[in-house]
Amino acid sequence: MTKKQERTIILLLGALQGIGPFSTDMYLAAFPSIAADLKVSIAQVAYSMSSYFVGICLGQLLNGPLIDRFGRKIPLLLMLAVYILASVGCTMVTSVEGLIILRFFQAIGGSMGMVANRAIVRDVFPANRLAHVFSTMTLVMGVAPIIAPTVGGFVVVGLGWRAIFWVLAGFAFFVSVLVYFLLSESKGKDRSISLKPQAVIADFYSILRNPAFLAYTIVGAMNTAGIFTFISNAPFVYMELLGVTEKEFGWFFGFNAVFFVAGSQLNRLLLKYYNSETIAFRGLLTQAAMGVALLIFVLLGQLSLPVIMTLVGFYSLCLGMIGANAMALAIRPFTKNVGSATALMGSIQMGAGAVASAVCSYFYDGTAKPMVIVMTGVAFIGLLAIWAGSFRKTVTTNN
Repeated sequence: MTKKQERTIILLLGALQGIGPFSTDMYLAAFPSIAADLKVSIAQVAYSMSSYFVGICLGQLLNGPLIDRFGRKIPLLLMLAVYILASVGCTMVTSVEGLIILRFFQAIGGSMGMVANRAIVRDVFPANRLAHVFSTMTLVMGVAPIIAPTVGGFVVVGLGWRAIFWVLAGFAFFVSVLVYFLLSESKGKDRSISLKPQAVIADFYSILRNPAFLAYTIVGAMNTAGIFTFISNAPFVYMELLGVTEKEFGWFFGFNAVFFVAGSQLNRLLLKYYNSETIAFRGLLTQAAMGVALLIFVLLGQLSLPVIMTLVGFYSLCLGMIGANAMALAIRPFTKNVGSATALMGSIQMGAGAVASAVCSYFYDGTAKPMVIVMTGVAFIGLLAIWAGSFRKTVTTNN
C-alpha cells in the first residue's frame, strides 16, 4: 500500500467515524428549542440521546456478523442509507416519542460505520500499527466533536432545530458517495460465517472468552462511559448551572474536544517510547485524579467555568490516549470474525455509555454531582480492569 492510499483510507474512515460524534454532539445545543417546540421537558428530550445509545449498541451486534458474511462495502452503504432516511424523518416529527424512535433507527444505520471502519483497519494494517492508525483517525474525526456543537448552535439559532437533521443527512450522503467511489473492498464474502442466531451467539461467546479482549473492552467501555456521561450532561451543566448561552455552549464544549484530539495525537508520540498497555494505565491514573479533583470542587460548591474547563479538559486528554490503545489491544488477537469482535466491543462500549447516562438521569438532583461521580467511578473501574488483565497474564505466564 502506498502512502497516498494509506492517507486516503485513513481520511475516509475518519470521516465515516465522524458521523457518530456529529449525531450526538450537533443537536446538544438544540435541547431547549426541541423541548419548547414539542412542549416537553429537556429531560424528556434527553431520552432521544438514550435511544440513540441503545440503537448504537444493538446495531453493532447486528452489523458485525453482516460485514463478516457479506464483506465490508455493500452492508456499509445500505446502512448509511438507513441513517439518511431516519435523519430526514427526524426533521418531520411532531412528538418527542417520534424523535426517540427515529433516533434509534438513525443509530442502527450509523453504527455500521463504527463497526466497518475498525474492521477495515484490522484488515489492511499490521497489528503493531493499529493503535497508531486509530490515533490518526481520531485526529480526522476529532474535528467533529470540536465543530459539531458550535455548528449546531448556529444552525438552531438561524434555521431552527430541524435543520440540524438535514445537515446530518447531507453529511452522511456525502460520506456515502466517498465510500462508493474511493473505498475498495478489504474483505470478500465469507460463506463460512453463519448468520443463524445460535452461531452468532457462539461466535460472540468465543470472542468474550479471550482474556485480552475482555479486559481491554472493559477499559474501552469505561472510557466511552466517561465520554458520554459528560456529553449527555454538558447542556445542563453549562447552560443551566453555569449560565452559558446556546452559541457559547458550542465554543466551550468544543474546547474540551480539542483536548480529546490532543490526547490522541500525544498518544502517537508516546507510542514511540511506551507500549499501549503502559499508556492506557497511566492515562487512567491521570483521569481518575482529575475526576477526584472535580468531585471535591463540586462537593465544596466551588464549581466554576474555569474549573470545569480545566479539569474536564485534562480528563478528555486522557480519553484520547486511552481509547485508541484499548481498541487496538482488544482486537489485536483476531484475524477471523474481526467484524463480530469489533461489533461486540463497540456494543459493550455503547451499552456502558447508555447505562452511565441513565444512572446520571436516575440520580438527577439539580447539581453536577451525579455526572462527576460517574465520570470518576468509571475511571477507577477501568484501572481495575487493566490490573485484573495484567494479573491474569502474569499468572498464565508463570504457570
